Formats: sequence, structure tokens, C-alpha cells
Amino acid sequence: MKHLVILGAGTAGTMMSNHLAKSLPKEWDITIIDQRKIHHYQPGYLFIPFGTYTESDIVKPVKKFLPSRAKYIQKPILNVDKDKDLVHLEGGQAIPYDLLIIATGTDIAPEETPGMAGPHWHKSIFDFYTLNGAVKLHRALEEWNGGHLVVHITEMPIKCPVAPLEFTFLAESYFHEKGMSEKVKITFVTPMDGAFTKPVASDQLGHLLKDKGIDVVPNFNVMEIDGDAKKLIDYEGKEVSYDLLVTVPTNKGAEYIERSGFGDELNFVPTHKGTLQSKVKDNIFCIGDATNIPASKAGSVAHFEGEILMENIKRFIEGRELKDEFDGHANCFVETGHGKALLIDFNYTHQPVSGTFPFPGIGPLTLLRESRMNHMGKLAFKWVYWNMLITGRHIPFVPSKMSEAGKNFEEIQS
Repeated sequence: MKHLVILGAGTAGTMMSNHLAKSLPKEWDITIIDQRKIHHYQPGYLFIPFGTYTESDIVKPVKKFLPSRAKYIQKPILNVDKDKDLVHLEGGQAIPYDLLIIATGTDIAPEETPGMAGPHWHKSIFDFYTLNGAVKLHRALEEWNGGHLVVHITEMPIKCPVAPLEFTFLAESYFHEKGMSEKVKITFVTPMDGAFTKPVASDQLGHLLKDKGIDVVPNFNVMEIDGDAKKLIDYEGKEVSYDLLVTVPTNKGAEYIERSGFGDELNFVPTHKGTLQSKVKDNIFCIGDATNIPASKAGSVAHFEGEILMENIKRFIEGRELKDEFDGHANCFVETGHGKALLIDFNYTHQPVSGTFPFPGIGPLTLLRESRMNHMGKLAFKWVYWNMLITGRHIPFVPSKMSEAGKNFEEIQS
């Protein structure tokens, strides 16, 4: 019997287990390893602070979504011995593998920034990248009487790069609906030189921030947080004061990757960006947020990667050349508040531009333009996630490789 082991039962790991359960030869068994019991719909974290979702709306049992063919081991991972093809677990158990897929994602590391994870954490400094943080932030926003709200990104890369912008837009809308607009100042603080990583989208999103009266502080590389004085301080001595800080801490890969000795400085796995085969060893593949490829760390990216990785796993088993075909495709709804959202679609070589999606000239979704329809698409994605994405089903009309049809690429030249 041959052994395929998947590390991680989150979005990417669950999806790959379902893909492979349908297509892997019978002489292969499938084992999934993770310490969690509960699967989180992580895009839902964004909506919890504003009362749109509650905790019960976004959590379900892990085992509900795993294929019956797979064995689930619920234990923490100590390390991977790549030379002996073994995964060591807490308690002394060692799991052999012939082929390994790393899908353990990324987590926040507030302890990486002096002053962030101290006594002010979840009191005047909050995150919304964890369920606990989002729930506590909801309580804080309900009780807050106003002042200076700062939304802050510590450093890139981060999971779901548009989420901090979405939070900022939704906060502006939230306080407007509460009749508190005059009592709240909102500032978006980022290490980037604009609102987003892609210039065309950054320009469009920057205009939206300005139109909504939200200040932007770019090129701010935080050195420390003075929680007593309520100040962000960067390496050049610049300071930004706040009354309430919502921060996106440093994102890092799983700690076992560091203990295994093959991650980069943030514990992300060196990975070939087109094949998703790791650079660590030929029989190790990587998917989702755990990779170091220059694509967005987002659920849609893991979905597009999954269809290509499934083919490459089969090719690897059969001794055939791998397909070098993942193009970095990302497709993300961006909530802009007041019941609207925009949609961006891009890859390694193409920036987000305007147009229609998924059908050229028809839509019904619009790219880089706010609409009510895009907002409805964002909310509908929760059903798509639970019923299609993590179950390994193809999403109709949304190919894994980015389509150029219906997009206005001439805008980049103008």
C-alpha cells in the first residue's frame, strides 16, 4: 500500500482530500493530520465584528467535510523528517508517507511586534483574523463611543490581502448606520505605497477611501506599539495615534515547518509557482497559504491551485512530467460598505482591471466597480464554500486559469 499524507484540514487540505479521494488509485491510502475539531469559514471573520454573522454561522465539524476514504488523525504535528519521509506527531507517533501535501496555512503572530500582544491585546488593540479576535472586536465596537479608529497592516504577505480594506470600508458604513460618522475618524495604515498590492486596483481602491473620508498612511513599517500612549511607531520615528486599533499582525506559516528546517523566514514552504511541487523534496507538494509563491493567500487561490495540483499528483505517481500551469489566478470580492462590493480578478502577469465576470459583456458581476450584485455575490460565497469549494467540486464558469475575455486591459496602457 502507498501512503499519501495531507497536513492540514483547513480550506486547502479538505479540498485536496476530496479531490484525491475521487481520483487516486486504490493502492493509495489517504491520511489527513490536523489538531482541530472545528472547520472555520474564515471569510466570515470579516462580518462578525459588525454583527452580520455570529460564531455559529461560520463553524462546522471538520469530519463532516472529509471523504470517507480518508483517515483523520487529530493530533499536533511536531515536525517532518523529509529524509526519512516521516511526519512526527505529539505523543511519539510517526506517520510514514510516500507523497506529502502541506496545507497548514498561515496564522497571525502578534508577538512578532513589540507591544502588540501585551496587556492591551483584545482591549484597545484587536485583530479580526481569528474567531476569538473577531468576536471580541464585535463587543468592543458595540460599546465604543467614538474617536480615532486605525486599521493597520503590520507587514506583507497576509492572508486575504483585501480583508483590511474591506474592514475599513465596512467600519465606515457601520458607523454611518449607527449615526456616529461625526464622532469617528478612520485611518488606514499600511506598509505598502498604496491601498493594495496591484497598482491599478490600488488606484481605484485609494479613490474609494478618499471618497469615504478615510485617511491613508502609506509606507509605514511598524517598529513597536506603545499601548499605554496608544501610538504606532515606525522605524523612521513616525507615529500614528489611535483610540481603537484594529491590526493585522505578521502572518506566519506553521511552527512545525520551522522545526522541520525547510521554511523561509516566515515559515512558508519554498514552492515552484507553476507546478506547486515544493523545492524541499520532489515528493512534497504544497498548496494554499502555506506556500511562498507570489500569489494572494486567499481561498479562491487555493481552489484554483487544487485543480492543477490534483493533475500533478496523478502525473507524479505515474512518473510523467508535471504541468507548469498555475498562473497565480485570484478572484476576490471586496466589500465596500453600504450594501455594495467590487470584484477583482488577476494573476501573476495581469493586474485587476474593469470589465464583466464571468461572462464577457454580460456579467452579471462587474470588475473594479461597486455594485449591489457584487455584494450579494460575496454573501452567496458562504454557500459556495461549504457546498462546492471544500468538497472539491468544480465551480461553473470560473476556470482555474484566468480568462482575459471581458476585461479592459487597455486601461493599464492609458
